[in-house]
Amino acid sequence: MTEHGKTPVTVLGLGAMGTALVEALLAAGHPVTAWNRTASRAEGVAAKGASVASTVSEALAANKTVIACLLDYDSVHEVLDPVASGLEGRQLINLTNGTPGQAREMSAWAEELGAEYLDGGIMAVPPMIGTPGAFIFYSGSGTVFGQARTALDTFGGVNYLGADPGLAPLHDIALLSGMYGNFIGVIQAFALVGSAGVKAREFAPLLRGWMDAMSGFLERTAELIDDGDYERGVVSNIGMQAAAFPNLAKAAEEQGISAELLAPLQPLMDKRVAAGHGAEDLVGVIELLKK
Repeated sequence: MTEHGKTPVTVLGLGAMGTALVEALLAAGHPVTAWNRTASRAEGVAAKGASVASTVSEALAANKTVIACLLDYDSVHEVLDPVASGLEGRQLINLTNGTPGQAREMSAWAEELGAEYLDGGIMAVPPMIGTPGAFIFYSGSGTVFGQARTALDTFGGVNYLGADPGLAPLHDIALLSGMYGNFIGVIQAFALVGSAGVKAREFAPLLRGWMDAMSGFLERTAELIDDGDYERGVVSNIGMQAAAFPNLAKAAEEQGISAELLAPLQPLMDKRVAAGHGAEDLVGVIELLKK
């Protein structure tokens, strides 16, 4: 740490996200050593004050705190495996998107090499880094999280989830799953009204109002799941919804629109009803997702 309390950091990977991380660190006064496979990508951060390492070994030797922000976990291994001995005594913070299993595997690998490991899930796009709108999940070594906290705070809000390195990517993937599920419904809705010549801009306020009216769904669903009671306070049970749901596919067919985005839900509802749970809330289908 510098005399001004700024943690020196090495950043591996200067794609759009890696570059945003370096720029946030530099703006906050942290000394940064950057490395990228394509050296020309480092010119921009070099002009802003970053030191540029010509090799991965040089980048690792420069600082104790090392942040990897690469394409995927395989890429992290491709970059670090040839110089793995250089990780001894280092704190490896992996901000590469991946799965819980990959995070746990990499944590064990890093620890065998004498490094401490912290995994992270970035819930932001590059332009958001360094703003209040960005937040990042972290899990793994609490020591690394604590010692690197001043640097990590420069990226946005932080949320440390615990020692299990798989928890950060698990929360990341869970939020993305919710996001994509939302996107699926929105895209389907626009496709349907568009088939009748309705402009998306005209329909958007109606869709927004309808979705806002459904805003209590999250909290109610969470309560039913945690309590294991899918029949409490049911207004529209899954039996009724399963009977009406085919109309969504039929209407799409009539309008010349594919219903394949929504199709997977029908057999799950039918299966739940057939098992005698027709009086439950729709959320009961979560039981069919458990293997």
